[in-house]
Amino acid sequence: MSGLIDFRSDNVATVSPDIMRAIAAANDGTAAAYGDDGISRELNRRLSALFETEVSVFPVATGTAANALGLAALARPWGGIYCHEQAHIHTAEGGATEAYTHGTKLIPLPGINYRLAPETLRTALARVDHGSRNRPQPDAVSITQASEWGTVYRLDEIAAIGDIARNNKIRFHMDGARFANALARLGCTPADMTWRRGVDILSFGATKNGAMSADAIVLFDQTLVEPLSYRLRAAGQTWSKMRFAAAQLMAYVENDLYVHLAGTSNALATRLAQGLNQIAGVSLAAPVEANLLFVNLPQPAIKALAAAGVLFRQRDETIIRLVTRFDGTEAEVDQLLDRVRGVMRGVHA
Repeated sequence: MSGLIDFRSDNVATVSPDIMRAIAAANDGTAAAYGDDGISRELNRRLSALFETEVSVFPVATGTAANALGLAALARPWGGIYCHEQAHIHTAEGGATEAYTHGTKLIPLPGINYRLAPETLRTALARVDHGSRNRPQPDAVSITQASEWGTVYRLDEIAAIGDIARNNKIRFHMDGARFANALARLGCTPADMTWRRGVDILSFGATKNGAMSADAIVLFDQTLVEPLSYRLRAAGQTWSKMRFAAAQLMAYVENDLYVHLAGTSNALATRLAQGLNQIAGVSLAAPVEANLLFVNLPQPAIKALAAAGVLFRQRDETIIRLVTRFDGTEAEVDQLLDRVRGVMRGVHA
């Protein structure tokens, strides 16, 4: 076995050629700054058509910025935001939400297959001591679609959470870093997975799925436009040359490019999962529903796999994370499976 094969993350991927061409096309002449250019204005119209309702779109540099600043527009410093205990905002963003909300408490809840169950949220909200200055007051709920472990919320689950949020007068945020992967899995429309199910604000991910450096905050609730605009400016997320971010996002959704790219990475994940399931001593720690795989392996096999040139992330002593990409290939997947078979033979020898 020789040569490195990279399954660390979809962040290691290249930029989609269609998006790179869009950046180059935007690089022509002068344009107004700070989002007043024609491409940025057109982005609102284009995504309003995509989501089948009026939206306001704010490009940002990272998913963390989208999550933290979006949630800051929803929550008070003494408020609480409910999320799954494995949510990215809770486990992997360095306290960004708490920082930008100036103290809002994230309230992590358990859930099967790494999804927040509606009944768990309902129970948690029923226990709130409303008006008590000793307790955070509920302001929002956030779900990750697809989840940090690659599982996908079904439409009825999203709708149930949306109903609970509305009945309890709190806002509903969706972290869509892998929004397209979830959409490709469910085969529904963007509207059906968001505002029609009660979502008020979406972190719309593109960087993991072909963009260079552009995610976005999509507002379905237009009352959030003014507070978010000020927060973005104060956080340095109102880009002077916004046209280049807007151009990426325009190309991303043109002719459903984003769904096609995600469909490729999802299909590679399915191929990899099917192959892994046929190898003795290997098992999957979570259902494979997007482009993330969590694989149980003996410790000696994990070390041998790294030595064999496979790049991955280790989650704990016996679980590794593998991520397929829009620019990955079936040959890469098959090569990885060959290396896993090889190391498992060595473990069992």
